[in-house]
Amino acid sequence: MATIEECRRALEKLSDNLAGAEGNVRAAAALDRSVSCRLKDLDVTFVGRLVDGRIEVQDTVQGPPPQKAQIRLVMTGDDLVALVGGELSFARAWGSGRVRLEASLPDLFRLRKLL
Repeated sequence: MATIEECRRALEKLSDNLAGAEGNVRAAAALDRSVSCRLKDLDVTFVGRLVDGRIEVQDTVQGPPPQKAQIRLVMTGDDLVALVGGELSFARAWGSGRVRLEASLPDLFRLRKLL
């Protein structure tokens, strides 16, 4: 099972990947939105913001997030590490229910370019 620190590093790597992206991917990530990433197996949530193509983790809280973020991810720590490491396809994980992504419809259309 992935640790909280491994998951934090995975989010940092994802942030670096988004910041280094070009073209449509970079444009899709250039949002200013609140973000939460809930890890069911660890019972923690990373809370932060997606700003200028970077994910800025501001806090780690026990249990569900205290407030509803504009972009919400729910998965296990192992799935987060596997997704960022390229070992798990987001589309396959999302389609099978292993990963949940919730956001407004316009944000979902924009974010699909990242996936």
